[in-house]
Amino acid sequence: MQALVIVAHGSHLNPDSSTPTYDHADRIRETGAFDEVKEAFWKEEPSFREVLRTVESDEVYVVPLFISEGYFTEQVIPRELRLDGWDIEEWDSEDGVSATQATLGAGDVEKTIHYCGPVGTHEAMSDVIVQRAESVTADHDADIDDGFGLAVVGHGTERNENSAKAIYYHADQIRDRGRFDEVQSVFMDEEPEVDDVTDFFESRDIVVVPLFIADGFHTQEDIPEDMGLTDDYRTGYPVPGEVDGHRLWYSGAVGTEALMADVVLERAADAGADVGTAIEQVREATSDEPVAGD
Repeated sequence: MQALVIVAHGSHLNPDSSTPTYDHADRIRETGAFDEVKEAFWKEEPSFREVLRTVESDEVYVVPLFISEGYFTEQVIPRELRLDGWDIEEWDSEDGVSATQATLGAGDVEKTIHYCGPVGTHEAMSDVIVQRAESVTADHDADIDDGFGLAVVGHGTERNENSAKAIYYHADQIRDRGRFDEVQSVFMDEEPEVDDVTDFFESRDIVVVPLFIADGFHTQEDIPEDMGLTDDYRTGYPVPGEVDGHRLWYSGAVGTEALMADVVLERAADAGADVGTAIEQVREATSDEPVAGD
């Protein structure tokens, strides 16, 4: 038997924070690729510490629903899952965006744990960002092939240099595809800042996609206000919204896109899980699905 465990941050303050995790788990569950699919959270129940005790399968694939390699993926999750012999070197990621997987035992349960890199640094995440951009423009019968720019927004923090690396990685990948006229990386807490997003584009139309797992305080309040889409998030904001002669198409968190389930499956498959046709099933089913939580 094989199980999939999706581990995410969750929130004590935002009840919608865990919604994308449950939605992606349900979507994968429907494919029948795993005998068990479980969710676990740092700030909600069920917890990281208990989840492996609820799994019956001998082979367990743990996929972190996190954006970057860092404190949570390298310290908190391995510690709470009691992964025996965990060493960051097992991921073989010298550049901060290449974590693969590590196969380990887990403390007091007799199971083989395949601990995967975070979804945010998997190459398939670039597809999700593009689909998120297509989703927000298609709602208004606009086409991103028609002279659009793309801004990929990250949190950024001087405390974890890997936080920005995932943003630059996907911006570079998408830029190389030539789908958008311009692609730029911007951040909340470091330069270049999202506050000045219109300064970095010549394109009149700019799709703004935050590389966050769930909508919450940052994506629904801070970023719209920082970009000048609204003076008060409580009054909402237009899509598209006019700012400094540009039209900003703000998408909200990329992690709510239904295609995120594909990235979770890709991570597990890379670690050796037999997912059969699940990836193809999810890609077909999510090509025109609404975002998680809608």
